[in-house]
Amino acid sequence: MRQESLKGIELDDIEPGMNATAERTLTAQDFRLYSHACGDLNPLHLPELDGDGDGETEAICPAAYLASLVSALIGTKLPGPGSRETGWSLRLGKPVRMGETVKVQLVVEEKDARSVTLKARVEGPSGPALEARVTVVPPVKAQTFGSAEISDLLTRKHEKFQRLIAACAGLDPVATAIVCPHTPDSLTGPLEAFDKGLIKPILVGERARIEAAAKKARRDISGCEIVEAEGEEAAAKAACALVREGKAGSVMKGHLHTEAFLKAILSKETGLRGSRRVSHVFVLDVPSEERLLFITDAAVNIAPGLMAKRDIVQNAIDLARALGVKQPKAAVLAAVETVNPAMAATIDAAALAKMAERGQIEGGLVDGPFAMDNAVDVTAAKIKDLSGEVAGHADILVGPNIEAANVMAKELSFVGRAESAGVVIGTSVPVILTSRADSAFARIVSCAVAALHRHWQQTGEPVGALADRS
Repeated sequence: MRQESLKGIELDDIEPGMNATAERTLTAQDFRLYSHACGDLNPLHLPELDGDGDGETEAICPAAYLASLVSALIGTKLPGPGSRETGWSLRLGKPVRMGETVKVQLVVEEKDARSVTLKARVEGPSGPALEARVTVVPPVKAQTFGSAEISDLLTRKHEKFQRLIAACAGLDPVATAIVCPHTPDSLTGPLEAFDKGLIKPILVGERARIEAAAKKARRDISGCEIVEAEGEEAAAKAACALVREGKAGSVMKGHLHTEAFLKAILSKETGLRGSRRVSHVFVLDVPSEERLLFITDAAVNIAPGLMAKRDIVQNAIDLARALGVKQPKAAVLAAVETVNPAMAATIDAAALAKMAERGQIEGGLVDGPFAMDNAVDVTAAKIKDLSGEVAGHADILVGPNIEAANVMAKELSFVGRAESAGVVIGTSVPVILTSRADSAFARIVSCAVAALHRHWQQTGEPVGALADRS
């Protein structure tokens, strides 16, 4: 399960009586992890052992573990991340054991010029297991930490995405038209990208709603240009006009329907079409993989034909090169890894491989058909006797249709714990297409990807910090 986002509370915003609660069922794994992390291997706490020789396993929760549950609630909820505990007094009560559920409660009791005193209680099935008073210094500035920034025991931080963000440090911020930033979520991501020097946001939409979203998000937008446009369609058209006028170098979707947004982008008369078929690419930082994965097309082309797929593959190769992959390896996917005339996807895959061999697709290696397993896993490729440089080593995964690509990307995100960025390319400028459910971090990375691709469009080379990566 993903760690939720965490947000701190500053001292000025804390008042006596504020409270927070949490529940936790104590598991054998909790006890094992705690005991080995701190070195407390007292058999009384370990679920498999009889610690005191009475013939029964005790599995009694360590007192310090109960205190750590209080500390966890302080550090995540009240006052939240950035809080520093400076004093403790506690009293133990009834023991609790493995399998039992405890409720942790915090209440602000007092407040002075620099700290707060919290009354804490851990309640077990038999009554209070721990009562304490804790003095805490709240964070100087309230900050929000998204799930991708918080490491856990199952995944690593999204280091590859952090490198992309860092690589943008030498670039000028890209003037970016944000379409309908009418909610705190759709506004916060672009503003955080602005804070990191990735973009210069131009807020396109209804001024009153933009200002209300900024107020709710507690963000200052006085330094941002606002272009008034009423309604989703008008805002999307206005953003495209800013690009055509040379005032914006990218466009970003805010809080509006994807259909309305793409309709404006894809308009032959007033949109941002380039010489190729427009396509979408998911860029994924999968914790278990050493390389970025690119999945296409999961958002624009529903059932592309062969020539459309040629453009889709070429777009993805260009994006991968812009992000520092010297010779991207593209695997064209199907349900099987052999050509079968009854399965059109396998015919397209074989044709795309031959087109790349003859120079109709440039800058990368293209092979197929592949099934998903032997595209990304060397062992699976060897078992099927698949040779070539792409087998088991693919950077780019080309779906046979929009359903397959979309399911693949969402599965990696929600089951494989990947973080994703999304851009539309084949357009005159990169188009940042994020979901309304995306985290602020995903929006920031999408801005970084767009900035790097824009640099590629203008120079034909990746940023220096990425040039030596493959």
